[in-house]
Parts: sequence; C-alpha cells; structure tokens
Amino acid sequence: MAHTLSVVIPAFNEEKTIHHILDQVVGLKIEMIQIEVIVINDCSTDGTRARVEVYLKENQAHTIRLIDQEKNMGKGAAIRRGIEEASGDFLIIQDADLEYDPREYKDLLNPLLSDKADVVYGSRFMGSKPHRILFFWHSLGNKLLTFLSNMFNNLNLTDMETCYKMFRSEVIKKIHLQENRFGFEPEVTAKIARIPGIRIYEVGISYYGRTYSEGKKINWKDGFRAIYCIFKYGVFNKKVFK
Repeated sequence: MAHTLSVVIPAFNEEKTIHHILDQVVGLKIEMIQIEVIVINDCSTDGTRARVEVYLKENQAHTIRLIDQEKNMGKGAAIRRGIEEASGDFLIIQDADLEYDPREYKDLLNPLLSDKADVVYGSRFMGSKPHRILFFWHSLGNKLLTFLSNMFNNLNLTDMETCYKMFRSEVIKKIHLQENRFGFEPEVTAKIARIPGIRIYEVGISYYGRTYSEGKKINWKDGFRAIYCIFKYGVFNKKVFK
C-alpha cells in the first residue's frame, strides 16, 4: 500500500537555495511513497516567495503548496503551521538550506514502514556518512543540549537538535506545541518522550553545514533559549496533547 510523506519546509530569506532543495525533494524516487511538499514562507523579505511561485508554475505535476505567514514568527511557528496543513501518513521537517540530504528520507522511513518506530531522528553524530567540519563551539553546545534533554526526558539520543525528525502524522498532529523559534527542538523532544509507549529511533545521516556568511541563522541566543526550553518542558510545563 502506498503512503504519503509530507515534507514541511519552513523558509525565511532562502531565495538562493529554495529551488535547489525543492529539486532534491520532488526528484526523490522512494518505492510506495508519494511526496507532498509544504513550503511555509515566514514573511521573507528577499525573493523566496517569488522563487517558489515560479517553481510551482514550472512543476505542476508535483504536489507542492506555498503557504504564507502573515508576519515573521520564527521557525517553530512555521513548522506548526506546516503540521496543521500536512495530509500525509508521515511527516518530516526539511530546512530550506542545503545542510541536509533528502535522499536520506528512505533511511528514516525504514523503521516507520516496518512498524518499529513512531518517531525517527536523523543523527549527525552517528554513522559513517560525510559531515562538514565547522564550528567547535556549536558542536560542544549541541552535545550539551542533547545531554540535558536526555537527562530530563530519560532518553539516549545523540542529536536532539537535528532538523531531520520524521513522525507518524497521527502522533505529531496531536501534540501541543508552543515554541516559535528554535525552541521547537527541545520542546517537541520533551513532549514526544512523555507519550506512553512511544517508539523513538535514531539513524545516522550526513551533514553539509553552512557558515554564517552562507546564511546560517541560529546563534548563541537560541542556545540559551534551548536550555530554557529543556527546563521548561522537562520540569515545569508537562502538557503534551492539545
């Protein structure tokens, strides 16, 4: 039986890369999987929206939707909107840059299709796939955030902050999410971990990170917000479902 994978792409000022990532996603050939693409334009101030509109006209054979946020609200808010709009059996978050490789969707789908998992994280810190060497402090910070998240949520993830999180749609759609920016990652992890009987898997993925001059947006303030969210959703705010 064929399944549909909803690919949610939050996009803010990604005119240089958005058409490339769309090419990669719609060009995928995965047996028994149909692809639904949902681009959430987070009130971009560059040519992101225009690029996507042109792409839609040139690729009408593919299921691609463009949804505009009324104002810039952040990545987490864009993801929430995408989750609401998604209609697939499974859902994955795909950044609009080129740091992650959509060809690895198949690896993340395998535990879901074999009914072993409900959620699959793509880890940049396990496996033998290529990883661009960049920032020491980012790597250290990521490991610290993952350690704290694991401690409060009783998990043993290696990469809580990864973009590649694939869910059964029925699971992610019923979770009450609040964070508007990069706090989405620790929030969704804490809430997923509290679902009775949830099956979480992790698979190794590649990572083609970019520098700030190439458009990277996350900064030290987001790191402190992530720590705050780990404590907030790991200790104080334990509401999981809508």
